[in-house]
Amino acid sequence: MKIYDVAVIGGGSAGVMAAIRTVLNNDECLLFPGTPLNKKRSRAFWVSAVENMPAHLSYKKGIEEPNKISLDWLAQGPFSSKFNWQKNRGIIKISKAADGIFTLVDDKEFQYKARYVILCTGVMDVQPHINGSINPIFQYANIQLVDYCLRCDGHHVLGKKVAILGHTTGAAWVGIMLHERYDVPLMTVLTNGEEAQFDQEATDLMNRYGFKIVTEKIEGIIGDAKNKKLESFKTTNHTIYADYAFVGLGMIVYNELAKMLEANIDQRGFVITDAKGKTSVDGLYVAGDLRANVKKQIYTAWDTAVDSADEINMLIRRKKRIESSFLS
Repeated sequence: MKIYDVAVIGGGSAGVMAAIRTVLNNDECLLFPGTPLNKKRSRAFWVSAVENMPAHLSYKKGIEEPNKISLDWLAQGPFSSKFNWQKNRGIIKISKAADGIFTLVDDKEFQYKARYVILCTGVMDVQPHINGSINPIFQYANIQLVDYCLRCDGHHVLGKKVAILGHTTGAAWVGIMLHERYDVPLMTVLTNGEEAQFDQEATDLMNRYGFKIVTEKIEGIIGDAKNKKLESFKTTNHTIYADYAFVGLGMIVYNELAKMLEANIDQRGFVITDAKGKTSVDGLYVAGDLRANVKKQIYTAWDTAVDSADEINMLIRRKKRIESSFLS
């Protein structure tokens, strides 16, 4: 079976950049962007215009569409022989042999081998359940009515009534930071039936800024997602008016493959690496949101992916250099 230089797992910002840099370094790349179901569970699939990234304003899917343009170029361009794009394939099993070679098994039970792996499976935001389903909130998600990333989308709240969905100190701080940056005229924190777990500092600040805290379960959302309009959240005894909402319930970290290889993982589930993305497993690198202690941003994902691909290229070149010296 052919052994590829690098296998990249994940088709978001980090995965695409890892593939680009690997191929342009003239190393052979296997790219597994994931199955359609994998993609629907990723941040990249749902994000539309990305206003804090140059040149990402004109895309309906602000991550997916430019990524597809790049992948099409790789598949057709001068380095196409180095690019092996396994469309709509995801990796479900991974192992490493004593000789250092990784074996990957996709969702169709096909096997592949690679000397290095860059894992870019990322994260997904936890969604609030309303009447037992995420569907009521999901229709508003990532269309600049309900968002998740303060750094990416916080500026949308300027001059608007805002609801924060969450019950922990982390959710409280989302509201506090938005208020301090944009002087939000009305801020309501909705715990959606969960017991409030705000620390004293966050509680004091919310009181100081006049936040309203509603602990009842959310029973419905009033608005028109198709026409990009959010009006209010309904609970048993309250109507909470909001033009915009942020969800602060944390992230699902897609670290299953890293766990299969027994890579070191932090308390939140992110994979611990060095500055170049190397994990505790030799030959396994992590880029993008899955990596511990990095910003969860497109430009950070790109940077970490470039670091990992370039480090791998250095190791490949060094090995060839040593082998050629030995043979001569």
